[in-house]
Amino acid sequence: MDGTKRSDIKPGMKVVIVLKKDQRTGKLTEGVVKDILTKSPNHPHGIKVRLESGEVGRVKGQRARGI
Repeated sequence: MDGTKRSDIKPGMKVVIVLKKDQRTGKLTEGVVKDILTKSPNHPHGIKVRLESGEVGRVKGQRARGI
């Protein structure tokens, strides 16, 4: 999963995102999806989500459970 297809992302999934402020550096933030904010079925830069922590960013990948 590369984070560009909305159908691949579900609330409760553990993912890594890039926050807006970290787009230049590419720093990743890990968290659990609370809400999916992108309405279109796909997005070339990643689906925008809100994490349970309240942070908002674009999904860059998924983390396996237990990691």
